[in-house]
Amino acid sequence: MSLRSSIDQHTWWNKVKAHRYIRISLFFILGMVTYGLLVSNVIPDTFEVELGTISEQDIRSPLTIENREETDRLRLDAYESVEPVYSLKPRYAQNQIERIQDVFHTVKQVRAEADLAESEFEIDLQLDVREEAPENDETLDMTGPISTDGMLEKVRTTLTQQTSDVLSDETLITLLESSSENLQMAQETTTSVVDDVMNIEIPMDQVSEAKDQAEEKVLTATANFQLSRAMIEIARFGITPNYMLDEEATLEAREMAQEQVEPVMVREGQLLVEEGQVITSELYQKLSLVGLTEEVTMFYPYIGLAIIVILLISMLGYYLSDAKTSLKTNNTHLLMYSLIYILSLGIMKLVSIMHGIELDGITYIAPVAMGTMLLTILLNARIALFTSMVFAIIASIMFNNQATGILDYSHGVYIFFSGIAGVFFLNKSHRVMRVLQAGMFVAIINILVVMALLMLKNAQYGWMDIGSNFGFAVLSGFIAAVLTIGLLPFIEAGFGVLSNTKLIELSNPNDPLLRKILLEAPGTYHHSVMVANLAEAACEAVGANGLLARVGAYYHDIGKTRRPHFFIENQMKMGNPHDKLSPQLSKTIIIAHPYDGAEMLRTNKLPKELIDIAEQHHGTTLLKFFYYKAKQELGEDVSESDYRYPGPKAMTKESAIVGIADAVEAAVRSMQNPTPEKIESLVRKVISDRLEDGQFDMCDLTLKELNTVATSLLETMQGTFHSRIEYPDDEIAEKKEG
Repeated sequence: MSLRSSIDQHTWWNKVKAHRYIRISLFFILGMVTYGLLVSNVIPDTFEVELGTISEQDIRSPLTIENREETDRLRLDAYESVEPVYSLKPRYAQNQIERIQDVFHTVKQVRAEADLAESEFEIDLQLDVREEAPENDETLDMTGPISTDGMLEKVRTTLTQQTSDVLSDETLITLLESSSENLQMAQETTTSVVDDVMNIEIPMDQVSEAKDQAEEKVLTATANFQLSRAMIEIARFGITPNYMLDEEATLEAREMAQEQVEPVMVREGQLLVEEGQVITSELYQKLSLVGLTEEVTMFYPYIGLAIIVILLISMLGYYLSDAKTSLKTNNTHLLMYSLIYILSLGIMKLVSIMHGIELDGITYIAPVAMGTMLLTILLNARIALFTSMVFAIIASIMFNNQATGILDYSHGVYIFFSGIAGVFFLNKSHRVMRVLQAGMFVAIINILVVMALLMLKNAQYGWMDIGSNFGFAVLSGFIAAVLTIGLLPFIEAGFGVLSNTKLIELSNPNDPLLRKILLEAPGTYHHSVMVANLAEAACEAVGANGLLARVGAYYHDIGKTRRPHFFIENQMKMGNPHDKLSPQLSKTIIIAHPYDGAEMLRTNKLPKELIDIAEQHHGTTLLKFFYYKAKQELGEDVSESDYRYPGPKAMTKESAIVGIADAVEAAVRSMQNPTPEKIESLVRKVISDRLEDGQFDMCDLTLKELNTVATSLLETMQGTFHSRIEYPDDEIAEKKEG
């Protein structure tokens, strides 16, 4: 007889199912489908408009964008509208006063030098007269006092060229000939007048008026006509423009004026062209700006959508690859996920097209909860929750009524809560009635979300509008439940997915295979039920699939139905046929039962997970009884490998735990007077023997989890193999006779 194992079944298709490039291709397809369904929602419509034509309809902006050309024009106008900024220069007054002071100081200095020269001349003259010399000696050379012209020349030489050029000879001579008192008065008066006038603003075009003002002040201050004329000339010379252009302040003011100009925005929904309006160059420019003319191709929406889709699919791929489900290695299940994903998006797209229908709340009919409920049943709640978030993001784009750049967050929120409502309600049970109840729960959540969204919009709604919104929200829940129930059998059959619903169905005692075990091998049936109780509790204790372990335990020994009486639990009061068989033949019969069972399960098209448990629960363990019996009969020339199950070893936690529970239940059942201490010792020995034998090498059970499994098995068996009252021998005899 040929013994089949999963190692022998690693065909080309099995390799393809886990191939990395197949996974990458599936995620690529998901991305392309997502992009294809969303691209129409980000690309605005275009209009056939030409300059000078009349618009046949109202045209509104599909997006909000800055009109930079208009903004720049307004900012240039603001810049140029700012008048030049002038400022008073106090330093100019000080400079002019210093110049006037310099004039008077120079005059005083030249006069002092002249007075000194005159004094020296008179002294020298007196001394020379007393000396004996010819009276008419023409050779006598005596330097006389400095003349007025000499002093004038001296003053002009000392003054700056600019000052000298402005002041007349008459003015300088008047100053030179004035008394010291008048000269001091003239200096103080002129300086005061110039200081007063120069400390007020004097623009370039008002210099003449300022000089006239200074002249009036001088005339008022002195009565000496000749001196006043000189003072007036000096004062007028001292008056210069002091209110000058401030280039830095002007530039700052103009830049500030530019900054205060708000950007000219074209708002989303803003009416750009009215029906019947002539398309001017200005209007055409606005239409081109928002991408509504055929000559404009906008690439940014394509790129932006591509980035969002890449991020979504990348996060989805990372999460699904990291999830502790069959999606991590089984591409067939990933294909199933992809089809549910695409189907859900397709339904969303069809509903989004209804946006144009004048019926309030029509888009709330989208039964997206169908997708998350299917994923909860077929995979697990965590994957369904993550997918619900992805659906919410996609919905916010898909339900934007094709307004470029706009996200409809209200539909995103609605889709998110609708999706997770079904997940939470189905998390504990997947029965058909539970799915219908989940549909009702989704409907209630939908109503609450729609109510919240209507309140947030703070708009006035009539009772008909509210009823319409609520009605479509309720329909969404019921349609999702009906679609889930209708699609579930086809998906399970098509992809070989073992859902909890299917497991519950297979656990029905009226199932033909279970009835076959019950009728043909009742001892095996009772043993399987006990193993199921032990395995389910242990699996749940370590986070494995307890329901899968229970149902797998029901079917794990179905191979014994081919030769039920060769297994001790079915022999009742019969003799043991192995007593009459050689160890070699006995081990062949015993070893065959996992593979006979796997073949029977395949023939009846049971899920692969149950077939694996039936095939793997013994792993490559040794049939110790027949091995040692053979050694006794044949001597030492017996190969241990001939008395081992050919495997494969347990590849999942569920298979390993069912194998442990199977061995423990059989061993405890064969114990004489089992006590808690004996049971605990036996349980831990079974686990340690299998661990040392390498039976857990192919599954990911940790030492900590094995200890948890042992604890769970002991707790479960305390209620099953509880201690009984021992009757006296005579009472036992009476009971047997009775």
